[in-house]
Amino acid sequence: MDFLLDPNVWIAFGMLTALEIVLGIDNIIFISILVGRLPPELRDKARRLGLGFAMVSRLLLLFSLSWVMGLTNDLFTVANHGFSGRDMVLLLGGLFLLYKASHEIFVEVEAREQDAPPATDSVAIKAAGTKLFWAIIGQIAIIDIVFSLDSVITAVGMVDQISVMVAAVVASVGVMLVAAKPIGEFVDRHPSVKVLALAFLVMVGMALTAEAFDQEIPKGYIYAAMAFSLGVEALNIRARSKRQALKK
Repeated sequence: MDFLLDPNVWIAFGMLTALEIVLGIDNIIFISILVGRLPPELRDKARRLGLGFAMVSRLLLLFSLSWVMGLTNDLFTVANHGFSGRDMVLLLGGLFLLYKASHEIFVEVEAREQDAPPATDSVAIKAAGTKLFWAIIGQIAIIDIVFSLDSVITAVGMVDQISVMVAAVVASVGVMLVAAKPIGEFVDRHPSVKVLALAFLVMVGMALTAEAFDQEIPKGYIYAAMAFSLGVEALNIRARSKRQALKK
């Protein structure tokens, strides 16, 4: 237990936890947007399951570090470019995220009611809600693996002790569990913010796809662009609220 008295361990834990939370922002947004399509009574359960999958996938990858690091070895070469297992995971995950975010933008902007179940039969509505619930959980599980892979590889580069990595992952998921509901409710209340968040996911999907071809786009640029857009949208929301207050 002497290692608990080592300040370097606590510094590494704090830095890694903060990094895991930052890297989990896109995961929270993805989960919040998908969960928003569920009936209200299923949303909390879906959030908990989704973030539970995120934690389990990160821990499983941490406990199989030799396999994870082996994913960086080239499997095949196309046009003098080597593709590793990690590249393939990033490519497929990036393409999935591009498709899913684009589809959600279409549903939000062009066909908001298109995917809603018919409101004529309560049994049919419940069955459709259950089917949609598990479909969404499956999509969350897929993208969790993609986000977890980069998160674990980053953790390995920062910290040597597996116990510190596990503690940081559990702590970061705990923070995300607390933050996921208010973020989801805020996004659900403001459709324009939801479209911005989906545009953010499109950028993340593009960054993952580019990274699969060894063209790294620093996430700081993506986060900065999204922060600026959200800042502008926050001003719009405030101005809209003032106009509505004056009308009353």
